Amino acid sequence: MPELPLTPAVQHWIYVVLIWVGFGALAGLLATVLFPFRRPAGPFWAVVLGISGSAVGLCVLSWLFPGRVANPISPLGFLAATVGSLALLALYRLGEALFAKRGDAEADEP
Repeated sequence: MPELPLTPAVQHWIYVVLIWVGFGALAGLLATVLFPFRRPAGPFWAVVLGISGSAVGLCVLSWLFPGRVANPISPLGFLAATVGSLALLALYRLGEALFAKRGDAEADEP
């Protein structure tokens, strides 16, 4: 099988994306274990939640500590990613509760 001629810059970005996906998946799975979905959502949504939570948590971490590089590999970065995933999951549950009640009230009216 022929290999693709990848430049070092492309190889670096592929490595970075794989790190974010891997640690985001771990953070999302940990967040769903600590604070699970009400209905089964499947592992795909746990991974999406984790990657999104990693981005949110590490952005907040870099905002709080402007001189530090936010990296999901470090223990502090993994903690920030997990807390970001938990925050997104809590917002999802809050939105689900608010909109489910509003939708149920409309369905009950004749």
